Amino acid sequence: MNENNIVIQTKELTKQFGHFTAVDHISFNVYEGEIFGFLGANGAGKTTAMKMLCGLSKPTSGSGLVAGFDISKQSEQVKRNIGYMSQKFSLYEDLKVWENIRLFAGIYGMKSKDIAIKTNELLSRLGFESERNTLVSSLPLGWKQKLSFSVSIFHEPKIVFLDEPTGGVDPATRRQFWELIYQAADRGITVFVTTHYMDEAEYCNRVSIMVDGKIEALDSPANLKRQFGAHGMEDVFYQLARKAKRGE
Repeated sequence: MNENNIVIQTKELTKQFGHFTAVDHISFNVYEGEIFGFLGANGAGKTTAMKMLCGLSKPTSGSGLVAGFDISKQSEQVKRNIGYMSQKFSLYEDLKVWENIRLFAGIYGMKSKDIAIKTNELLSRLGFESERNTLVSSLPLGWKQKLSFSVSIFHEPKIVFLDEPTGGVDPATRRQFWELIYQAADRGITVFVTTHYMDEAEYCNRVSIMVDGKIEALDSPANLKRQFGAHGMEDVFYQLARKAKRGE
């Protein structure tokens, strides 16, 4: 983690829908190579905040910079410099493994020659050489998850946004997935992750917890546990989330 290089910066970032304030004046920084956990119960505002950071929704007020680009005025540049993966996985089930890689690499603007070379490297690294021509629909869930994450960072973005990426998979597969996250962070890619698994929050460099549209806590897991006199992040989260007045 390089604290000299801020890759996400928000100041008083706010999103309102009519009289409802979904995201309420949040301010925070995220650093290069950091694994940043973004937590909150249903209705806390974390999904709305993430959409703004990805350039998919304009703030009502406040400001945000992602990879050096203004999320209000330069949303297309933001999208080109980030990766994204959701719980639903963004792969095309009716395409082969190599076709999915080529498709997404092309969308991100990579050159054909570079795509071919990096595809071979990726399949080798994942141990997927024999699955090159396999339809994605035939892959086990854990394999799809690994491939989806690898595709989301194939173009070496500065930041990858992971929206509850490990939902529905077994603990062993989740641990393997987090190894991929650590490898990406070691290469300088910033990982911005939402999760409802509190053991995963322990793996993050820092964690923020949103309640009713505001960030109520932001620090390392160790410091948060000390601050709240908690044995684990689940207890920290519960202490904050039970104060919530709204839900979905």
